[in-house]
Amino acid sequence: MNALAIKNKDDYVSLYAPSGGIEDPVGPSLYDPAGEGHYGRDRLSEFWDKAIEPIGSFTFVISDSFVSGCEAANVGKVTLSLGDGQIMDAEGVFHYKVNAEGLLVSIRTFWELERAMKTMRER
Repeated sequence: MNALAIKNKDDYVSLYAPSGGIEDPVGPSLYDPAGEGHYGRDRLSEFWDKAIEPIGSFTFVISDSFVSGCEAANVGKVTLSLGDGQIMDAEGVFHYKVNAEGLLVSIRTFWELERAMKTMRER
């Protein structure tokens, strides 16, 4: 969350295991039509350029968190400030899995684009 908040691509990619990745959201999406996720640091870097870099800022509000072993599921909301002066909220469940070294194996986010679009408003 911090790497996104400060917009640091190198820090973001370095948090992942070499074969780790993100599914944001899980399933087919605008940036992942096949719904396979973005696994491996090269694909993560590409995901950053397409999906994260254009966003002005991210604000996270986590309302609950469940931890079990090397995994955690956070329930919350991400508010995105878009480049056109709009803001949007994506509410969902955000699942994280790390390896023994503490590097991310996967982030899987469960949120709905249509639902988030209904929250679009002026800053």
